[in-house]
Amino acid sequence: MNISLVLKVAGVGLIVSVAHQILQKSGRDEQATFVSLAGVVIAMLLLVGEISSLIQSIRNAFGL
Repeated sequence: MNISLVLKVAGVGLIVSVAHQILQKSGRDEQATFVSLAGVVIAMLLLVGEISSLIQSIRNAFGL
């Protein structure tokens, strides 16, 4: 696993949490929820490549 991937996910989490707090304090709870949801989707898109690599490694290990 590459350390840059970990830093990207942490950066997305940091930005999303700050945006969520700002929106929530200003009374825009619905937009804050959408920002959090978008952050989760972005993080999952970053991790999809690593997950497919892991599944391929498992298939190779078992000869499938």
